[in-house]
Amino acid sequence: MLIEVVKSKIHRVTVTEANLNYIGSITIDEDLMDAAGLIENEKVQIVNNNNGERLETYIIKGRRGSGDICLNGAAARMVHPGDIIIIISYALMDFEEAKTFKPTVIFPDTRTNKMI
Repeated sequence: MLIEVVKSKIHRVTVTEANLNYIGSITIDEDLMDAAGLIENEKVQIVNNNNGERLETYIIKGRRGSGDICLNGAAARMVHPGDIIIIISYALMDFEEAKTFKPTVIFPDTRTNKMI
């Protein structure tokens, strides 16, 4: 049996931009992607701490070291620059493997979106 578990999480980053006129997705600073073990085009869930909205989208690689967190396309209507969000990825794994799996969770500085 396979179950879906949290693979990695960027806990509390600040939205820097919401770009309605772009094909959907979330742009994430490549440094944050590396630290959390995320890759371009990976499906993620976005949880907005400011308004409770939840959505699913995929990752676009952002400029390394920029601190950029940009929701694009329709997702831009669910956030505002300055909102605090959590970015979560999931993985399917065997039930027994999942019992001992430890997700990667990072806690960037919410003022700069950079690793402390």
